[in-house]
Amino acid sequence: MRLLRSQLPLSHSRLQEFSPHSSPFFTARNLFSTRLLLFEHHQTAATMTETEALEKKQQHKSSNGNVPPEAAREDVFDHTYKEKEGPKPPSSIVWRNVVLMTLLHIGAAYGVVLLPSASPLTLLWSLLCFFISALGVTAGAHRLWSHRSYKASLPLKIFLGLANSMSFQNDIFEWARDHRVHHKYSETDADPHNAVRGFFFAHIGWLMLRKHPDVIEKGKKLELTDLKSDKVVMFQRKYYKPSVLLMCFFVPMAVPWYMWGESLWVAYYIPALLRYTLVLNATWLVNSAAHMWGNRPYDKTINPRENAFVTFSAIGEGFHNYHHTFPYDYATSEFGCKLNLTTCFIDAMCFLGLAKDVKRGSRELVQARLQRTGDGSHRSG
Repeated sequence: MRLLRSQLPLSHSRLQEFSPHSSPFFTARNLFSTRLLLFEHHQTAATMTETEALEKKQQHKSSNGNVPPEAAREDVFDHTYKEKEGPKPPSSIVWRNVVLMTLLHIGAAYGVVLLPSASPLTLLWSLLCFFISALGVTAGAHRLWSHRSYKASLPLKIFLGLANSMSFQNDIFEWARDHRVHHKYSETDADPHNAVRGFFFAHIGWLMLRKHPDVIEKGKKLELTDLKSDKVVMFQRKYYKPSVLLMCFFVPMAVPWYMWGESLWVAYYIPALLRYTLVLNATWLVNSAAHMWGNRPYDKTINPRENAFVTFSAIGEGFHNYHHTFPYDYATSEFGCKLNLTTCFIDAMCFLGLAKDVKRGSRELVQARLQRTGDGSHRSG
């Protein structure tokens, strides 16, 4: 307020000089109006500054209030990045991937045809394999290794590493690296699955084309020492292909055949191929649908949305506007376990002592952000 008071005589003198009403009554009224306007401007600026300061202060706090040493991280959007001017580089189709993806989905469609012939135990086993392999992506490659939103014990890391091999979506190192690039350069040429290029590209097309040069360039510049120093991550990377054959195809197929006499034909097409294809598409919907359809209660200036269908299919990953606003939050949502099986799993691991130090956006921080940048569609639960 000292600054305001020092400015008032100048504003008052200018009012007197240019006002057609020079009587004491009009001068006093104008002086009061000037003080009121300046005070309101000061209050608005102060509120904005306090909100931004609160976000910066709490942005990377964990649940116990300690700021982790890796606070300046690679999963925060880089506003300094500018796309290169001029024509875009030509797209190069990876025909091998096109053929493999086509055959995979044809095989999955045949698996749907076989569903009536599968035993109830095979269907339950397929559902369990879906959940385990999905956890390898959501609780493992995503929330643990990409965002470091909690800490896991060695047994939990080993389980998540095996589950990730069951999901067969590239090894943990490559998945986490590309996901950090996605967050840092979201919806730009450097985003591996840039949703601006359309639903098909963001969903599956990005795997059928060579990466944009900016994706490769920015990926090489990321700080990835945490991944390189993680023995589970590097072991899985070294033995990724045999681990995929074992976990993604052999185990899902062999268990129902050996344990309750399911035919190898059904065991291959349903728990292995159909389940694998469904997990892939559930993950891809986070990149496509959750970047295109839904509301934006936390930040209306970014593309990611809150999408209920994606939340259900990807066991909790559809609160995407929240996640891109607070990428360090282990729950990827302010609502905890609600429609969020991955958060329930992490909470259970914490209860068992297998996980700890979960990072969470405080309620005060979330409320401040949704009031400042939200689209007004926020609901309390």
